[in-house]
Amino acid sequence: MAIEKGFRFPVPFDQAFPQGLVMVGEIAPDTEYQQNRNVPAKQRIDEVTGLPVWKVTVTDPDQPNAKRASFDLYLLSKHQPVPTTERFSPMVDMRPIVGLTDLTAQPKIAGNGEFKYQSYVFRATGFAEPGSAGQRPGARGKGAAGEQQAA
Repeated sequence: MAIEKGFRFPVPFDQAFPQGLVMVGEIAPDTEYQQNRNVPAKQRIDEVTGLPVWKVTVTDPDQPNAKRASFDLYLLSKHQPVPTTERFSPMVDMRPIVGLTDLTAQPKIAGNGEFKYQSYVFRATGFAEPGSAGQRPGARGKGAAGEQQAA
């Protein structure tokens, strides 16, 4: 087979997320599982790029299935990525994402038992600047990458 397991398909942000994304919470290091809680958790390193992995929870407003609308987006960067959009409100830790740089989608199977479905792991290298490539016309923010389920 020409396409190997684990291949990451480049995908335009506008095609993957026509209505953009909403970032919920803060960006944090994606850490490896630690059985011993007395030892500090080690940040994951992406096996393809060799870059540290950062994680943020996002919501896709275009996803009709509420259980699949929120997912973790993975950002691959030497330093913690900084969102370029403002929060919706000072009291709410949510902000729009209108573009991601170097967005990729990796297919995977999600669900349990007979309730399995096609899903994707989305990764990006950071947030696109508002008004730059990867942003939808008229959009109000910028983005990142993570895991999203298909309908």
